[in-house]
Amino acid sequence: MPQITVERSPALDHVDWEAFATALHPVVVETAAARLEACKTRVLRTEDEAVGAEAEGHAIVQVTLALLAGRSDETKARLTEAVLELLRKYVEPVDGLKLHLSAEVRDLDPSYRKVEL
Repeated sequence: MPQITVERSPALDHVDWEAFATALHPVVVETAAARLEACKTRVLRTEDEAVGAEAEGHAIVQVTLALLAGRSDETKARLTEAVLELLRKYVEPVDGLKLHLSAEVRDLDPSYRKVEL
């Protein structure tokens, strides 16, 4: 925990996603009282996407942060705003593309368990 997933458009291959992830982890620690060594981020490149009736001209980034339950709605909102602010630093506008950046914080299901080997 936290389990962080970044889903992003292929049009954003030029972004340094590893740098974004390592910059994101301290933000999560500071905002949501997580441990740095517990932060895990996966960046997934999407293949097919559409916005409205259009399949081209858009780039999408969705960051989902799954945390153990117990954070207030205010903390979750502060974290999503901080994620969007950080995304704006790493994902710059590209000519001909409309960017759609979003973030969500959700609680992990009570059944969540992990093992480190």
